[in-house]
Amino acid sequence: MQILEARIPAPLVAALLAIGMWLLFYAESGYDTSGPWQSAAATAISLLSGAVALAAFAEFLRARTTIDPFKPERASTLVTRGVYRLTRNPMYVSLLLLLLVHAIHLWSPPALAGPVAFVAYVTRFQIIPEERALEAKFGAEFCEYKRRVRRWL
Repeated sequence: MQILEARIPAPLVAALLAIGMWLLFYAESGYDTSGPWQSAAATAISLLSGAVALAAFAEFLRARTTIDPFKPERASTLVTRGVYRLTRNPMYVSLLLLLLVHAIHLWSPPALAGPVAFVAYVTRFQIIPEERALEAKFGAEFCEYKRRVRRWL
């Protein structure tokens, strides 16, 4: 399965899972049952997702290092400030939050498989290879960061 490592962009994985979630929902019920509180929760989580993503991008710009998840070995700086003090992978957390928003809108228990599948796939095929590259590049500094900050939340 190493062939899948760092090959499919996480936003594409999230989009494909969102489509799958909708197809599961449509096959199950065929109509939207979400109410006003679901919409309010979805809006709040969407705003949080956007804030997390913007904060993550801002830290990479401030550090003047690559944001390319397919080439983590090109990183010139280990980013550990800002939102990176709370999670090692805020951009992936942002995508996960969007999938949760989609599940809330669908209001369908099978739709929750999408966020679960996203975490499993991205952890195995994107995050673990990134962590190997960052550990090789930054050594003890990355190991200490990894010890201090959780992978997801």
